[in-house]
Amino acid sequence: MEGMKNLVRRLLLLGAAVAALLLLSRVSSRIFAGPTLYVGGPVLTMDADNRVAEALAIDGDKVVATGTEKELRAWAAKVRARVIDLGGHAIIPGFVDGHSHFPATGLFDKAVHVGSPPLGSVRNIEQMVSALSARALESNAHWIVGWGYDDSLLQDDRHPNRYDLDKVSRDRPVVVWHISFHMAALNSRALEELGLTRATPDPSGGRIHRFAKGEMAGEPDGVVEEEATRPVFAATLKPSPLESFAIMRRASASYLAAGVTTAQDGAATGEQVQGLALMSRIGALPLRVVVWPESAAAEQILNGQLDVKAAESDWFRLGAAKFVADGSIQGYTAYLTRPYFRVPAGMDPGVRGYPRISREELIRDVTRFHEAGWQIAVHGNGDASIDDILDAFEAAQKKHPRPDARPVIVHAQMTRDDQLDRMKALGVVPSFFPLHTYYWGDRHRDRFLGPERAARISPAAGAVTRGIRFTLHSDAPVQPMEPLRIVASAVTRRTTGGTVLGPEQRIGVMQALRAVTIDSAYQVFLEAKVGSLERGKLADFVILDRSPLQDPEHVETVRVLETFVAGRSAYRATP
Repeated sequence: MEGMKNLVRRLLLLGAAVAALLLLSRVSSRIFAGPTLYVGGPVLTMDADNRVAEALAIDGDKVVATGTEKELRAWAAKVRARVIDLGGHAIIPGFVDGHSHFPATGLFDKAVHVGSPPLGSVRNIEQMVSALSARALESNAHWIVGWGYDDSLLQDDRHPNRYDLDKVSRDRPVVVWHISFHMAALNSRALEELGLTRATPDPSGGRIHRFAKGEMAGEPDGVVEEEATRPVFAATLKPSPLESFAIMRRASASYLAAGVTTAQDGAATGEQVQGLALMSRIGALPLRVVVWPESAAAEQILNGQLDVKAAESDWFRLGAAKFVADGSIQGYTAYLTRPYFRVPAGMDPGVRGYPRISREELIRDVTRFHEAGWQIAVHGNGDASIDDILDAFEAAQKKHPRPDARPVIVHAQMTRDDQLDRMKALGVVPSFFPLHTYYWGDRHRDRFLGPERAARISPAAGAVTRGIRFTLHSDAPVQPMEPLRIVASAVTRRTTGGTVLGPEQRIGVMQALRAVTIDSAYQVFLEAKVGSLERGKLADFVILDRSPLQDPEHVETVRVLETFVAGRSAYRATP
């Protein structure tokens, strides 16, 4: 009984500590600045005319005006505003996240990163095992979790299998997530705990990799992909409320350091939706968050099991219902109309990937949510998958016409010209993933897609030509949250190998900047509040060390000096 009392006391103390942290966060994140005038550097307004102003005036959490220094100094004198000289630094609206998985960057901070150069230092499976083994010795956690491996960059040129990971531990389950997060590798203990055996069938829309020969033929080899990863997520990614708060704070810090003032949780579970809604209601969010509930969570909201409307505010917004139609190009699971260029030994040379959701099921679900008034966002990488998605959007609109629905195709990497034409006709907002041209471009050309298809991956210039409004994103934590590198990748299309991948698909700096500010705000119906610096909009902005317009070839070297949310400094770089 005494032990139970002590446990209760500890829980009460823990609850009080959490409450104090949240109250402190609420107070600190809602203190607005008084009248302030910024002068002495270019202000990229991102308005309809792409004006570059001389000065920015804010009061509280709102923009008062942008304009000439002379006219706004008159305002400053009248209201006794602070005047801050930028010293040649530039101001831009806060970056609006086109698509990522906030706060997953904070979730995986505590896992073992086993990525390969340029994102990590692991070059082979032996080094991966060594890094995971070190974590096993220092941690008492039941699951040993790693993330970020890329089989196409390992010297072994294969996925780690169950026996590789058994070297880390035979007694504790081990999982290593692929860089795409569409695949994972498990040790024997993890397979046992998840009940994955020779008799386990492949789930619809997923696959359990199996040994092809020998006495283990037919047994799971440890690698699971697409829908087969769901039980792995369920078993390993269950943070406590206190851990969730810490994860959110870590993720917020990294996003704010990158200049992101509006983040996106691009496939939120019901628990994540509830958690972020709670953070909003108690004032604990240091940046704005748009939540796209994944299909199961969206279903809960649609049928009334989950209700977060009361939490919606300028800090938390419920957005599109999110579906996943196919997989990843680098995992050979993106659904293509033509086979992959080169495939690993033992794989069917005619492989084209596959849909995670059948065309018929996708049309049914998209139509049902569209009829209920939802915005729809669908993950689609391969052009065959994009055909299915466009068919679903078209069927939904034909059955239930609705103006300005703004359906989104997330990634849209292998979009063909005829599909761009359909997107224009249907009012689709494609959200392109230009960091693929940088981090994976050389391998898309030489391994996954071949020169012709790789040259038009994420065809932003084709969208510009047609007047299609689009966004650009990082898909963090798949790639780092780097808005300025995203812009640079769309502008130069340089690969890590130094070549230009599809020069005809390059776009201008201003167009790319719009895609990570005002057009990303448009994508989530927030263009009246954020994304540009105009009178009456929320005072979310970033001070950069120089204007990105100065040197289009090296935008990625521009530094974020300070990030403001609602007129308040939320991040400042150390000198």
